[in-house]
Amino acid sequence: MVAHQISPLVNKPVHKILFGSPGTGKSHRIVSEIIPNYLGIDECTNPENIIKTVFHPEYTYGDFMGKLIPITMRSGKVEYNYYEGHFLKALSQAYKNIKEAHDREGKQLNQPKNVALVIDEINRGNSSAIFGTVFQLLDRDEDGWSSYGINLTVIEFLKLLELIGTKFSYDDRGNINEYKLQPYEGVARLETLQKKIEFLRFDLVNRIIKIPPNLSILATMNTSDNSIYFMDSAFKRRWDWEFVNWDETKPNTATYGKGGILDENEWKKLIKNLNNFIKSHHASIRGIEDKQIGYYFIKQPVTAEQIQNKLMFFLWDSVFNRDKKPLVDLLKVTKDNLVTFGDFTKLHNTFIKNIMNLPD
Repeated sequence: MVAHQISPLVNKPVHKILFGSPGTGKSHRIVSEIIPNYLGIDECTNPENIIKTVFHPEYTYGDFMGKLIPITMRSGKVEYNYYEGHFLKALSQAYKNIKEAHDREGKQLNQPKNVALVIDEINRGNSSAIFGTVFQLLDRDEDGWSSYGINLTVIEFLKLLELIGTKFSYDDRGNINEYKLQPYEGVARLETLQKKIEFLRFDLVNRIIKIPPNLSILATMNTSDNSIYFMDSAFKRRWDWEFVNWDETKPNTATYGKGGILDENEWKKLIKNLNNFIKSHHASIRGIEDKQIGYYFIKQPVTAEQIQNKLMFFLWDSVFNRDKKPLVDLLKVTKDNLVTFGDFTKLHNTFIKNIMNLPD
């Protein structure tokens, strides 16, 4: 049982991929708008709270989580040290900020500082292989914590404890006999340390961790490069998406739902009609089972922004990527009026209206 719950952050964690043509200012928007204005991180004051990386074809899980690197000493002896990757560094910084926001009794004193992990060119690396088991952490609950935890290896786990400030004492056999984590006194058992830092929601004994609510993950992707490495539907579903158009134009205000928000019944009807529409074009869609959409593809509340960026991009990029004719017919436009995703998203009102009006 967690003794002291962390109060909600001022802003919920951002878990988003910004996509669009090259040179549209995606990285600039992250650095100059989202990080300082939404997450409240001042890079000049707290540079340690922004961790940046770029995916590329040679980038691996070891670069992301951590890896053993051999070092030749002056004596000629080779030693292996474990170096944290970008994700483990960001994760540990988020945990450290939460720890520093609590006193030694576990009572929260102030708001934990946010941390941002920024991944440029996320599709230029093999994201499924790079994220590995971290993939399981990408689903978030309403409180911002990961819905599910993952088990770390011993070496990953000890590095994480070290990065949040833990020092270890060893016995004559090389076994850890004391954990020292300020401001707490050294303890011999993980169970005892667990009770002192329950607010971190660690399962120290089983080495289970979750992403905390003060860690945001932001990424960029060029639509012209989206086939360099295939991003499967399950991976895409776990992100929010934001399209950045080359001309900085925005789609018209939503005319569906209530203020651009669909209630549960409207959303279910939309998904039902949309799946029937997808099935009706099974002859031109590969893997039809994987192309249909579940009710939890977007969690409530379902907003116009999520429909335009996440739902419509999934249809454009993953469902009708080989043949846009079904969308042309549905929208009652010419092929020349539906060339880019920017064209499609500007027709979101017509798209929703026509899908909702399809026969059950």
